[in-house]
Amino acid sequence: MQGGAASAHAADGAPEEMAAFFERRLDIYEEHQLHAIEGAALFYRRTADFLPASAGAEVLDLGCGTGLELGFYYAVNPTARLTCVDLSARMLAVLREKFARFSPRTVCASYFDLPLGEEAFDGAVSVESLHHFTFEEKVPLYANIRAALRRGGAFVLTDYMEEDEQASRAAFCEKARLLAGREGLYHIDTPLTVRRERQALLAGGFARVREEGRWGKTSLLVAERD
Repeated sequence: MQGGAASAHAADGAPEEMAAFFERRLDIYEEHQLHAIEGAALFYRRTADFLPASAGAEVLDLGCGTGLELGFYYAVNPTARLTCVDLSARMLAVLREKFARFSPRTVCASYFDLPLGEEAFDGAVSVESLHHFTFEEKVPLYANIRAALRRGGAFVLTDYMEEDEQASRAAFCEKARLLAGREGLYHIDTPLTVRRERQALLAGGFARVREEGRWGKTSLLVAERD
């Protein structure tokens, strides 16, 4: 979920843990994602266009929330077999109910800690989830995603990214201040720039990274595995 500093912490000023942040806002989550983020109706649909269209395609969705992107993707490929990962059990319950007829597999875990396997998926996707983490945290995750893809597969990353390096650095400085002495995953927006996001994906072993669209502060990157 994109948002300003006000959404990063609770009423007492303390930063909120990631799963708790989303579960407290579950009743407004989809409305926010679709209507408060510039271009969302377009970039969710466009994201689906870059996911595998082949029958029975195995696709990994990281930070899936309630599965907004799945509604668009199942319309393109109703036979796809999804593995959906999220920290919030309540959001995954909503996803399972919404898409019961497609029987997606759900995993309640941090995608940083979860073994993703070797050449297990035809494609992978993450929408508006990874903009809370550092370059150094992302590179090993991207290496794991690349390894989990079959040859010719791609990771579709649609996320909040800055164009301005100074703005990105300022967000990380504020995060360091807010989290001094704390451990764990917290909801604080710290988007990399588009350039640094590309670098992280290439450092993770992807052969090519191309940008397929930008809406406000959201970019769609397609990272290809040879």
